[in-house]
Amino acid sequence: MNSLEVLNKFFGYKSFLGVQEKVINTIINLKKHCLVIMPTGGGKSLCYQIPALMLNGRTIVISPLIALMQDQVDTLKKRGISASFINSTISAEQKNERLNNFIDGKINLLYVTPERFRKTDFIDKIKCIKIDLLAIDEAHCISEWGHDFRPDYSRIAEFRKLLSNPLTIALTATATKEVQRDIIEKLGLKESEIELFHTGINRPNLRLEVADVYDDKQTITQICKVLDTYNGSGIIYFSLIKKLEHFSELLRAKGYKHKIYHGKLNANERKKTQRDFLNGNCNLILATNAFGMGIDKPDIRFVIHAEIPSSVESYYQEIGRAGRDGKNSLCKLLYNQQDLYTQMEFIKWANPSADFYSRLYDLLITDLTAINNMGLDYLREQLSFKDKYDFRLETALAMLDRFGVTEGEIELKNLSVITELPPNLSDNDYIKNKLLEDNKKLLAMLQYFKTNNCRRIYINKYFGFNDEPVCNNCDND
Repeated sequence: MNSLEVLNKFFGYKSFLGVQEKVINTIINLKKHCLVIMPTGGGKSLCYQIPALMLNGRTIVISPLIALMQDQVDTLKKRGISASFINSTISAEQKNERLNNFIDGKINLLYVTPERFRKTDFIDKIKCIKIDLLAIDEAHCISEWGHDFRPDYSRIAEFRKLLSNPLTIALTATATKEVQRDIIEKLGLKESEIELFHTGINRPNLRLEVADVYDDKQTITQICKVLDTYNGSGIIYFSLIKKLEHFSELLRAKGYKHKIYHGKLNANERKKTQRDFLNGNCNLILATNAFGMGIDKPDIRFVIHAEIPSSVESYYQEIGRAGRDGKNSLCKLLYNQQDLYTQMEFIKWANPSADFYSRLYDLLITDLTAINNMGLDYLREQLSFKDKYDFRLETALAMLDRFGVTEGEIELKNLSVITELPPNLSDNDYIKNKLLEDNKKLLAMLQYFKTNNCRRIYINKYFGFNDEPVCNNCDND
């Protein structure tokens, strides 16, 4: 079967979108690596799923999104495609069974997180078989300058070598020129070895608007105006959980039914909320940016940012969840200057100093038993800071885990230290540079709000697309 026949048989579509067919033919016919930069909702997954079926071998998909793996695998199985995933949510027995099934060829498509390559039992088995295709989803996570950097993603070249350098496709919705170069380098490839497909960021059905608000009263007025105008599903994004909960109370008092989603809810609550939204049992979600990746719902009519996001990359990715069915949808940013200060604080706490990492590491080495027994509050006291908005500890622990310095969790009383601090976390110059870059990204977001020119042209220029026409679908046109 050719690619169009595979598309029709397994996915029920009669034609490809945009550059999908070109990407697939580059992989199948030319056997050339690909970097695909395609808008959220543009159909990136098909660019590796169809080649996986046509190659009739084994495909590994590296993804940072544990929540998305389950949904993607479930969807593929319903289409008669042998797929599975291995991540921390399943038992050791299940991991072993699924890996063996993949090794034996009973599973063709296996989704894993990059952290899975830390596991020697996984590596020992996987390096003994031929991998026909390696797909890197959310490839911007490879880059230190990307907005979702995952240290294990920077080891992709090492993984590729381990797998005998298979044919590789990397996919993302957002990547500046600098991030594109970083992705190619981290893949262990030269620019001449990889075909770049960049479809731009044009989503003409998305209307881009901003509004300047000074207090909660103006904010709720703007939100209600959208809710009363746009029928259908919508997401309202907040940076602070406290502010999200406050506006949830205000909206309930006005009779607007909705659900909330943030990182402090337990996993079952978050999963149920996401399912209810996807299934249409709930039309409105108030959420932090913890909600979004994996939200493949075609009929989202509006996305409101009640607080300014930290970067143009994250903003573009979040508004990209609207209007995937091609129908008109609104993307509205509400700007309150106080929210800018909140984001500046976030950036500060998200970049702990080298001294902070050093003190934390020393405590984990010398006092780990007590830390596991008494928890985060005990560790926070030892570090001598009590500002409730200071989340350097959470950031630092997450980074130690991502860099493979630690394993386990304090909450489960099984945290362990397995290696030394990496050079980057001990280098003040590196950390200061990262802090500067993060502040530049926030400044770019502020300039998006303030621009008097076409907002889509501004976003295009940010991602390196010049000479784009006026969109005629924003509040500056």
